[in-house]
Amino acid sequence: MQWNLEQIRLFVAVAEERSFSAAARRLKRVQSAVSNSIAMLEADLGVQLFERSSGRQPRLTEAAVALLEEARAVLQQCERLEGRAMGLARGEEARLRLAQDEAMPYQPVLASLEALAQAFPLLEVQLASGAQGDVARKLLERRADLGLLFHHEQMPQALERQRLGTIEMVTVCGAGHALAVQPYADRRELGRHRQLLMAPQDSHYPGGEQISPLVWRADSFYAMAELLMRNLGWAWLPRHVARYPAYQGQLVELRSDWTPPPLVVELVCRRDEALGPAANWLAGSLAEHLQHIG
Repeated sequence: MQWNLEQIRLFVAVAEERSFSAAARRLKRVQSAVSNSIAMLEADLGVQLFERSSGRQPRLTEAAVALLEEARAVLQQCERLEGRAMGLARGEEARLRLAQDEAMPYQPVLASLEALAQAFPLLEVQLASGAQGDVARKLLERRADLGLLFHHEQMPQALERQRLGTIEMVTVCGAGHALAVQPYADRRELGRHRQLLMAPQDSHYPGGEQISPLVWRADSFYAMAELLMRNLGWAWLPRHVARYPAYQGQLVELRSDWTPPPLVVELVCRRDEALGPAANWLAGSLAEHLQHIG
């Protein structure tokens, strides 16, 4: 088949205008050129696309109806190709990979990604979520371009970070735990019960101070919440995790004299790789949506 994109464009125009002359005016062609192109397209495809009667508007044949959406899809794909090429010529990324801590508040992230889709409609986005350590690891292994995580002291030197906001921590236990009925749980009382902490022990992760002699560790705030619901101890959790809808009525926030400082949310990237326009745009949007969380 020797058909070309110009013929496809003319076919779609004639089908939409129901007129060779109107299609010619729309695409700034002479009518004879439009008619000849459609005739060659029909010959190349081996099917008749329009029923032509003297003095009457051309009517789409059954074959034309069946092929019209395919033709539109071809033109749309060409527009995407041209748009992607223009973006690459301007230095825009073809793909942006964002890795985030699974306990990150989802609403600010989704709002930023929704805005990104409007600003860069042709950009391919890959979103990955993981437990503590996964985000930095993906960046170091060049499997992510941007990372959204909670600050901890042992950040690899190869990564550069930017503070975006903070998230309040709360002291939590299961509804059936002995602490749940206490009006107030001071440090001494908390020390009498099993404490759930983030792993590993040497991560210097926020809220990592051990005040109980009996400790269990997990690498996920959500895994800790599941253990808490089974009354296996108490823990410090981000407030939005403790109030996750699935945990309503099963977790209790305790009044206590000791709560760790807020979690600091950071945007992280590699020092040796410059961010493209889309990544910089997303970084600004995330900063705007996350700066007031807590």
